Amino acid sequence: MFPSILIVDDEPSILDSLGGILTDEGFEVVTALNGYEAIKQLSKISPDLMLLDIWMPGMDGLETLKQVRKEHPSVPVVMITGHGTIETAVQATKLGAYDFIEKPLSIEKVVVTINNALNFRRLEEENLYLRKKALEKHSITGFSPAIMEVRNQINTVAPTDSWVLISGENGTGKEMVARTIHHLSARSDHPMVTVNCASISKKFMESELFGHEKGAFPGAKQRKRGRFELANQGTLFFDEVGDMDMETQSRILRVLENQKFQRVGGGRTITVDVRVIASTNKNLEEEIIKGAFREDLYYRLNVVPIAMPPLKERAQDIPSLCEEFFKEFAAADNLDEPKTISQNALEALMRYPWPGNVRELRNLVERLVISTKASHVDIRHIPPAYKDCAQEAIQDCGLDVFEVDSYKDAQKAFEIAYIQRQLVKHDNDPDATAAAIGMDKSAIKKILKKIR
Repeated sequence: MFPSILIVDDEPSILDSLGGILTDEGFEVVTALNGYEAIKQLSKISPDLMLLDIWMPGMDGLETLKQVRKEHPSVPVVMITGHGTIETAVQATKLGAYDFIEKPLSIEKVVVTINNALNFRRLEEENLYLRKKALEKHSITGFSPAIMEVRNQINTVAPTDSWVLISGENGTGKEMVARTIHHLSARSDHPMVTVNCASISKKFMESELFGHEKGAFPGAKQRKRGRFELANQGTLFFDEVGDMDMETQSRILRVLENQKFQRVGGGRTITVDVRVIASTNKNLEEEIIKGAFREDLYYRLNVVPIAMPPLKERAQDIPSLCEEFFKEFAAADNLDEPKTISQNALEALMRYPWPGNVRELRNLVERLVISTKASHVDIRHIPPAYKDCAQEAIQDCGLDVFEVDSYKDAQKAFEIAYIQRQLVKHDNDPDATAAAIGMDKSAIKKILKKIR
């Protein structure tokens, strides 16, 4: 399919000559004599590019351009201008025109400009596609109430410049939340730079954060830009900020407040504009009491808190997560179709406590893709460690996991086993057990009768 060009000019001779030449060059050409007709044509044909004359009666080129950018922002516009209207052409580029060409028209210049504009549009479309893929890659999978709440929080805070503190156990997807916020923000065209507070040694933390000048210390053979500088106009993500030592906390607090700093060994003050997102697997309020985290830094970071739930609290998302991971590994291994998983295997996985959370589940799925030759994963393929807890709970009630045909029966067995263990934990006190697990005590007493 050849690129389509809409030529807008009030001179029929230019429409005929320019249209004929561009047709010979392999373009599909549509013409319009004024801005009103051009707007109508845009709605019908959606051209790949517009050539727009600035001086036209009625709706001139600038007014037409404003309307085009408003209603059809993806269409690149090249302005056609006569002598003495360069200032107007520059104004047009500020309004969103890709470029301008002067009369009398040089056909070589016109063709080069058109091809450049079309290449620019193609790059923009590729960028949008890659951004969409990045959003899909870092999207939060699942529809449990806990995850829907996290999604709502992300959608609310992402368009703002507010700082965010993400809490949750290891492997719950805190970095994925941070990346989703960044990709949905107005800073998405700029980098998100990660500072892994647990892995960078105290000795090099200042240099990593603020950079250093050549010769600032032994081994500093050249100037280095720090993470703050690299993240300018973008997002700076402090991963596991609770692992940052107290001395570094004090240093970055001052920088966070005014976003000004000097490289190590340097004398020039550098000003940056960064949005800060931090994550932690620790209870920072408890760390403050212990004297391991600065209270003022905590309140500076904790503008918008987001808590990522552990996987055991969103077990209903496990089928969706498994499906996503099977697709991911099928694509990575160039498999024709992703593996599928049986309902009984999923039920066993949904009963597992997942101390490693989503990361552990992803690792298990990768292991199943590698180790299972069959295209369909069944309960027999699940490693014993992941199904023993389910089997143990059923066997506590005199059943065998491989003999239970009904998921409803399995649920009842699990319920009895769970309450048995909770009763032991709470000294066989039904009232205390009911209060602890949020269950009506009369229901617990009914189950007690069954057990006894």
